[in-house]
Amino acid sequence: MPKFNDIDLKNWKQETVLTDSLWLFNERAKYGKHEGSYHGNFIPQIPHQLIRRYTKENDAVLDCFLGSGTTAFECEELNRNCIGIDIQEELIEKVKNKLNKDTENHFSYVFTADSTQESTYTKIVNDILLQHNKQNVQLVILHPPYSDIIKFSDKEKDLSNCKTLKEFIDNFTKVVNGVKNVLEKDRYLAIVIGDKYTDGVLIPLGFYCMYATQKLGLTLKATIVKNIEGNRDKLNKQAIWRYRALSSDYYIFKHEYIFIFKNK
Repeated sequence: MPKFNDIDLKNWKQETVLTDSLWLFNERAKYGKHEGSYHGNFIPQIPHQLIRRYTKENDAVLDCFLGSGTTAFECEELNRNCIGIDIQEELIEKVKNKLNKDTENHFSYVFTADSTQESTYTKIVNDILLQHNKQNVQLVILHPPYSDIIKFSDKEKDLSNCKTLKEFIDNFTKVVNGVKNVLEKDRYLAIVIGDKYTDGVLIPLGFYCMYATQKLGLTLKATIVKNIEGNRDKLNKQAIWRYRALSSDYYIFKHEYIFIFKNK
């Protein structure tokens, strides 16, 4: 059994944890408390795979862009502790109302905060981890806004309101630097992000974020490409997207990246 997960290698042939770098899903998983109504959230299969692969039961998972709570609900399903942050108070309150109460063995702590601020991570250490007899988290999952593609709020500190690519990467770097300090050594950080077009030019947003994270000293372990075919919105617009692509010079985005880093 690897030291960072609960996978029973005696039954490895029956194991459902993915080990390929191409993740293709037919549709969004529909179970538990997950819902797909919040625009911009990721499918439950992503945190499910990451949590199974990189944590054990009772480990702590940190999500700094919690959104509608996908990571938190998956932690409940898999008996992991969860700390969730989002800058939008209304989202945090909605997730809080859906989460189970803390038990003797597991906790879920979600709160409104700016994930670029050092004080946020001081709070995580002093007010959350130490109270639960923990020093670090064992997995960090980051699914940030894809720069300014979708405006999630009117808040100035929301990364989706960054005015330039440099401002976005600078603020994203602050988040990674913060989580690096609360992530246990030799444990893992996952970044889920795609690319974008601006004025007809492809901006490789994912690789900018990957490079920014490498510059902070974390070790890149994997680059995973993910696609989901059964997304209803995709299916409804598939024909018009194909027509536009054929009449122009670009390819249709079908991918997201999942970058896996190890904290050395």
